[in-house]
Amino acid sequence: MNIGIDKINFFTPSLYVDLVKLADARGVDPNKFTVGIGQNKMSINPITQDTISMGANAALPLITAAEAETIDLVILGTESAVDYSKSGAVIIHQLLGIQPFARSIEVKQACYGATAGLMMAKDYIKTHPGRKALVIGSDIARYGLNTAGEVTQGAGAVAMIISENPGILILEDQSVAMSQDIFDFWRPTYSDTAIVDGKFSNEAYIDFFQKIWQEYSRQTSLSLDDFTAISFHLPYSKMGRKALNTIIETASDATQKRLLENYQHSITYTKDIGNIYTGSLYLGLCSLLDFQENLVSGDRIGLFSYGSGAVGEFFSGKLAENFKEHLNTELHTALFADRHELTIAEYEEIFNESLPTDGSTQTFSNRFDQAQIYLDAINEHQRHYHKNN
Repeated sequence: MNIGIDKINFFTPSLYVDLVKLADARGVDPNKFTVGIGQNKMSINPITQDTISMGANAALPLITAAEAETIDLVILGTESAVDYSKSGAVIIHQLLGIQPFARSIEVKQACYGATAGLMMAKDYIKTHPGRKALVIGSDIARYGLNTAGEVTQGAGAVAMIISENPGILILEDQSVAMSQDIFDFWRPTYSDTAIVDGKFSNEAYIDFFQKIWQEYSRQTSLSLDDFTAISFHLPYSKMGRKALNTIIETASDATQKRLLENYQHSITYTKDIGNIYTGSLYLGLCSLLDFQENLVSGDRIGLFSYGSGAVGEFFSGKLAENFKEHLNTELHTALFADRHELTIAEYEEIFNESLPTDGSTQTFSNRFDQAQIYLDAINEHQRHYHKNN
């Protein structure tokens, strides 16, 4: 049975900051941002967009009436949860009108969460032919104003329908995962922002990639020459390239050229959105599929997922027949066309807005928010979302 990604879509809030202007405001050479880490813009979420609303907005265009009746499993991967107990997937399930007899759960392991959900969904479909799963990675990367990590912030979500006979990517069975208890990046429950050992985090990412790739290659007998492209988890657009550089010389000249060209296609969206944690690997996949016109059915795509703390996994898939007919390229183009640039003062004002923590009632203005689904109010510690018809 062929199982994989039948549909895929992403969402990012309509607000962004130009990183050249941010660099000027912070007294930093803009090349440090645009060249050093390879970022141009950074998506900013208004207070009306959180993990739940972004995930629902990413999934909404994928959910037809028929899909809503065949989805049995809703998994939200996130490290930006809004509740310690209740799964955001339960709310997304309701917002999307999915049939009631479904499991809805939330998965956490830093940026690896959506991949864990994807693997769970694949196993579910294998034992439930004809049924489908919805997997979402939704996050807000937040480090604080005028901090070292500020430029690697971002916000967004990616949603995927997982099914048999998928329209886009047929997942291959062999994958290699690895876990190690380290402190390269983490966020204690008492902190609104993450704690990062930047140098160690980069080193850990590369170390995981090298070890996992070596084991994957040993188990499968596949080499880089067998891949058309590799999509990476991208906390910033240069990170995956750093890892790829450590093994690329093992490939033929033609393969090196192909992988590096396709890597550039895979980072286009990340450069203008920033880090979206659990969704970033799949945002890179969307970018590759939308911008590389030379891809054909049967091309093998490698995917490297990494979540600090740490868990990594390398897996692969082959492009399905007529996969281009299932892409949402026009929708993605329209999403970027509707974005609004913030001044640095507006960005800082939005960043400092906060939600009530005492159960008091607060309603929100969506002056910056044109999304179909958004946070409308908080009342008695409960979040209420509005969905435009």
